[in-house]
Amino acid sequence: MYNTQLETFLVVADQGSFNKAAETLYISAPAVTKQINLLESSLGVQLFVRTHRGLALTEAGKSLYKDSKYIIQYCKESVERARKAMQEKDQVIRIGTSPITPAQPLVAAWNQAQEKLPGLKLQMIPFMNSQENAREILKNLGSNIDVVAGIFDDTMLKLRQCAGLELAKQPICCAVAAGHRLAKKERLTVQDLYGENFLMMHRGWSNYVDELRDDIWKNHPQIHVVDFDIYNVDIFNRCENSNDVLMVVENWKDVHPLLRFIPVDWSYTIPYGILYSSEPSDLVKRFLKVLRGN
Repeated sequence: MYNTQLETFLVVADQGSFNKAAETLYISAPAVTKQINLLESSLGVQLFVRTHRGLALTEAGKSLYKDSKYIIQYCKESVERARKAMQEKDQVIRIGTSPITPAQPLVAAWNQAQEKLPGLKLQMIPFMNSQENAREILKNLGSNIDVVAGIFDDTMLKLRQCAGLELAKQPICCAVAAGHRLAKKERLTVQDLYGENFLMMHRGWSNYVDELRDDIWKNHPQIHVVDFDIYNVDIFNRCENSNDVLMVVENWKDVHPLLRFIPVDWSYTIPYGILYSSEPSDLVKRFLKVLRGN
């Protein structure tokens, strides 16, 4: 399910040498070297540099090391989930969960559905937020993950090739670091944002966000809009470290404990609900039907 060269890469990184990795893997050192060379060639990046102490990871290597552990663990867990699904396939809905897509908002919906679907079971499937993961997970809903809770609109659904059921509209809020000049306010006006860097998802990500962006550019040029590419923990860290203001929704308030979420005196909202496959399973269809009140 994944490139076995990744496992070799992890062992080499942990051992700090090709020879020690070969001993751990019970293969020859040239075979280990060949696998790493092939991996570097296929990725187009250098993963290791030689030092007087042995091998050291490059910055690209450090990034891949962190992600590889997740990829391998995720694949192993996927196989286990597939086995269990064979036994309980008609009763389990798999919910994808991450810091940016918490499953908690679905708990109330599940309680509602459970009354009419008493045999229904939920399984939490953790995943990491990255551009690649977001694209692949939403495009392939129904494979390893059935549903994800999150914000969306028609543009996003079309881009990610999935469907959505709106549960509520979330007000667009602002997040600031605890030491920010606005942190003590209970509510913000648009004028409070004058002179601030306002971190927003890039144009084209959501029509709802683009409406707010257009309003700011047209009527409030004193606010400096700064684009970014994806909501993940890094952008919350950037907000805290840079002292900038981040556009958020209330359901993300637990992502970063050092940020304060503050409502704003504007009427901008964004739909929040359940993302699911455009061709959902019968169980997911029944689940959605109950949530719709049918």
